[in-house]
Amino acid sequence: MELISELLAKDYFVLFLVIGLGIALGNVRIKGINFDTSAVIFVAIFFGYLYNLYGVDFNIPPIIQSVGLVLFIYTIGMQAGPSFFSSFKEQGTKLIALAGITVATGGITAISISYIYDVDMNMMSGLLTGALTSTPGLAASIEASQSPLASIGYGIAYPFGVLGVILFVKLGPALFRVNIKKEEEKFEEISKSNTPLVINKNLIISNENVNGKTIKELRIRFMTKANISRIMKPNQLPTSPTSATVLETGDIIKAVGTVNALDRIEILLGKVTDVKIPRSGTYDIKWYVVSNDAVVNKTIRELNLLDNYSATITRIRRSGIDLAPHPTTRIKYGDKILVSSSKGNVPAVTQLFGDSLKRISETSFLPVAFGIAIGILIGAFAIPLGSINLKLGLTGGVLMTAIFLSWKGKALGVIWNLSGPANQILRQLGLLLFLTPVGLSAGQSLVMAIEEHGAVLLLFGALITLIPMLMTVLVGRFLMKINFLSVLGAITGGMTSTPGLSVADSMTESDAPQVAYAAVYPFSLVLIIIVAEIMAML
Repeated sequence: MELISELLAKDYFVLFLVIGLGIALGNVRIKGINFDTSAVIFVAIFFGYLYNLYGVDFNIPPIIQSVGLVLFIYTIGMQAGPSFFSSFKEQGTKLIALAGITVATGGITAISISYIYDVDMNMMSGLLTGALTSTPGLAASIEASQSPLASIGYGIAYPFGVLGVILFVKLGPALFRVNIKKEEEKFEEISKSNTPLVINKNLIISNENVNGKTIKELRIRFMTKANISRIMKPNQLPTSPTSATVLETGDIIKAVGTVNALDRIEILLGKVTDVKIPRSGTYDIKWYVVSNDAVVNKTIRELNLLDNYSATITRIRRSGIDLAPHPTTRIKYGDKILVSSSKGNVPAVTQLFGDSLKRISETSFLPVAFGIAIGILIGAFAIPLGSINLKLGLTGGVLMTAIFLSWKGKALGVIWNLSGPANQILRQLGLLLFLTPVGLSAGQSLVMAIEEHGAVLLLFGALITLIPMLMTVLVGRFLMKINFLSVLGAITGGMTSTPGLSVADSMTESDAPQVAYAAVYPFSLVLIIIVAEIMAML
């Protein structure tokens, strides 16, 4: 017993004990629902409560919480950055607006409750981040307020924040009388018209006007937006074309592109044929992964693959999505590229792109260390606005720096992007180091906070969860006329609720919820942090 008491007085022992117990609790599933890593804060609050109950003054060194905070926020920015700016352009304004409505409504609800019922704004900031299940928001709130009330509010609101989104998504179709099958059909029709698929066709050259001309002379890519990946001349083996390849009537080509692009190349060159182009030893088609820093951010035109390597990029897979390559498409670190090239040029193409899965999976701490240092510096820089000096602060500076650097990808000779596994490990480590001291500190103030405000805090948290979702459906469904499945995806993204997305995904065979979630999640992530910081400063 004396040994246990001695160990419980050691900060490093308690740190890892709380983390271990928290992860174990988070892995427990009840009807498919679990709290994952966020359960660590509940264990930490309980330990903090016990220390307070027995009159033990215990604290984890502040440096642990600070290191955890910057690691967590930096990796969140790294995750959100690559799609943060593109989501505005690719998804339009409607889904982004829905995410803004979700977060803004939650913030307005929390602030209104604070003023009407005289609840501490730091507590309401925590209730907001718990109700929206946003741990990054909690981090921003604590960093801005320096108050344990934010973490107490988070702990109170978080359980219903998880369950409330799941129940709302599950009951939504019945509540709003929506036929899921009809919504699926509508979404598929719109998707087919807005997102052209990358396909291929075999054509036989029959246009006499192109006979005897080279691919370069015909400017095929410029004229049609399609690529020629293979060519087979009569009585010859198939080869990969070069810009100097001469097209003649009777040649069989494989063209790759969108439906419209292939329609244009058919008009230019000839007719579709059922003749197959067999594989041969003269060309090779394979996927390459971009791991060579030298090609990152270069356009396909700049690489001049056709002239330099007798190679053509026929498809790009980025974050699981197939893209049609264009001359202005920029190559990104980690892209998977399908290349058709002459067999003799395969080693050169491999060297060009790197094609090293090992390097992609390796983690360099140089961009992490420098990126965080730059973020801290930017956060500390004061921007004069009239009579006040505005600072982004530690959270805002590190977050915005990470978003910019990961979006840029490569700058000052450094690859700033982190691989998926590396980002996940650092993010979880940062979160654990941050949540544990936060929870221990909050636990020591728990009883006093509940005595002051009472169980009504649970109701306040539930309102902050439900009102934003209801408002988002009313605006998205009835005002903006957005597909209901996309609305559900936008809600789960706006509430940063992965369990909610899982439920929405299980209700349909369409990928509409996933597409909407992916579009709004990075924006919501940043917006919740901004709102939480503003509330903490009120």
